[in-house]
Amino acid sequence: MLGVLTGFGIIGFVILVGYVVQRIGILPRDSLLALNRVAFFVATPALLFTVLARSHPSTVFSSSILVTLLAVVISAGLFVVASRLWFRRSLAETTVGAAASAYVNANNIGLPVATYVLGSPQLVAPLLLLQLIVLAPITLTILDITTRGSASVKSILMQPLRNPMILGSLAGLVVALLGITIPDPILAPFELIGGAAIPLVLLAFGMSLVGQRPLQPGSGRAEIVVASAIKLVVMPLAAYLLGRFVFGLSPDALFGVVALAALPTAQNIYNFASRYRRGEILARDTVLVTTIGSVPVLVLVAALLAP
Repeated sequence: MLGVLTGFGIIGFVILVGYVVQRIGILPRDSLLALNRVAFFVATPALLFTVLARSHPSTVFSSSILVTLLAVVISAGLFVVASRLWFRRSLAETTVGAAASAYVNANNIGLPVATYVLGSPQLVAPLLLLQLIVLAPITLTILDITTRGSASVKSILMQPLRNPMILGSLAGLVVALLGITIPDPILAPFELIGGAAIPLVLLAFGMSLVGQRPLQPGSGRAEIVVASAIKLVVMPLAAYLLGRFVFGLSPDALFGVVALAALPTAQNIYNFASRYRRGEILARDTVLVTTIGSVPVLVLVAALLAP
């Protein structure tokens, strides 16, 4: 348990540094965008490639990913039911809310948690692939059809292949599946660049928290509270029940899948909402509320399930 708390302390401290840096104006205003782009296009793909290239394929293709997928379906489906019965929102806004209830921040928070709390960054790779290859295209397809009346199938299918994190992950998987041993002098530069990924995403995340004020009057508080509650309570609980009683996961695997399910809503959902101008406040505030609320939830999960 001490190691888990130490991991959370490391993550929290770096986030705090990013917040202070932005708050007192050490860096120019566009620095946040620059940090995010370097992390997204360069450092994180390099990290995922090196981690997966040295992993065993069974780590990626395990029953844990099925638990996560079912937890996602349950969480998103619950919001859809709530939206159609009580909130009476449009299909596009319902889609944004469902995604906010089930699409986790596997990059900015998931990678550090997997590294410092769960012990291995490769544990988050299956979740990243599931979200970017399956969940994101489905969400974008629905938003395309409901807001434009049609969808560009080619654009949606090609989107994952334009994502550098997916390309880095797939390249690492190919190396692992084929049993290729990459010489250290070739792999070392990727490891060096990948080592910058977690500090960059945590600093950028801390900077992004400056000036955020959720749950303002007229913002649709009920939907935000419901989406946040599903994300922080229902999804990790569903992952626990499925992992323990249906799939019989080992204690280590169960801790990992529940901790990843307890991660906050991904910033990607706000980007999707902004792109289609549907459910923007719902997505933005759910991201912030779950980000704050995930800290005690993750500590509780660690206290109860950490081996």
